[in-house]
Amino acid sequence: MPPLSFGSITVDEVDVPLLHEKKIRLAVLRLDKIHPIISGNKWFKLKYYLDEAKNSGRKNIVTFGGAYSNHIVAVAAAGRLCGFKTTGIIRGEKPAILSHTLKQAIAYGMLLIFISREDYRSKNLPGEIRNSDEFYLVNEGGYGIHGAKGSVEILTYCKKEDYSHIACAVGTSTMMAGLVKAAVAGQEILGIPVLRNIEGLEKDLINLLQAEGREKSFRMIHAYHFGGYAKPTQELVSFMNEFYKRTFIPTDFVYTGKLFYGVMDLVRNNFFPGGSNLLLIHSGGLQGNLSLPKGTLMF
Repeated sequence: MPPLSFGSITVDEVDVPLLHEKKIRLAVLRLDKIHPIISGNKWFKLKYYLDEAKNSGRKNIVTFGGAYSNHIVAVAAAGRLCGFKTTGIIRGEKPAILSHTLKQAIAYGMLLIFISREDYRSKNLPGEIRNSDEFYLVNEGGYGIHGAKGSVEILTYCKKEDYSHIACAVGTSTMMAGLVKAAVAGQEILGIPVLRNIEGLEKDLINLLQAEGREKSFRMIHAYHFGGYAKPTQELVSFMNEFYKRTFIPTDFVYTGKLFYGVMDLVRNNFFPGGSNLLLIHSGGLQGNLSLPKGTLMF
């Protein structure tokens, strides 16, 4: 397992004709360069949970996720790196053919337990986990105060004061909460949710913010889910390929592809005033692309 490499993080300027036309600057915080698996925002969301587990003597990190969850495979890899056992509680019946994500999680030593969707909605832990005193539970996607606390540190890897808007993809809202907490006066934090018809997402975000964070400027834009979680469309794939051809920045079809598409569409439709300086958070998750048919993406 390779070590984490925070020195590899870069801020890459994007130079495409549309941005010049609209008098917009756009840069990407390349958190995907931290690690091939524990990439993007994953480590930031996990670090304080892992610290607490270690300090409390817990040996087994237990978490929830679906078949294409970047969080699941990141927890498996982080457990291997930090000396924890890991257990993934997976939504739904075990499929005949496991996703690449789940195969990777197993390769990193994670025990997978499949439960019904009803039990998953209730977050019911299987008895063999519930009756153990060695497990430490991390919420799906790292949602919680510890996850948001770690996400605050993301903006220490750039000169955050330079940007009028900071945008990220949103699954559980944990990273977005950290960005809102870290934002400076006059900035707006934008979230592009990747799930369709997700109820209570704004409420989940608010629950992670202290009173001072709730006074800052932030919003979610729900128009770019492309039909739901982990659902690639030809339009999205074509955009990802074209964006890579112009910028050499790879994206994934679950999160960052939707973020980059959404922001560029907002630029095209004059959502941002001329002179705006945008920062997009590349939250990693590129391993998810391995579930696509070979040749779908040019990178």
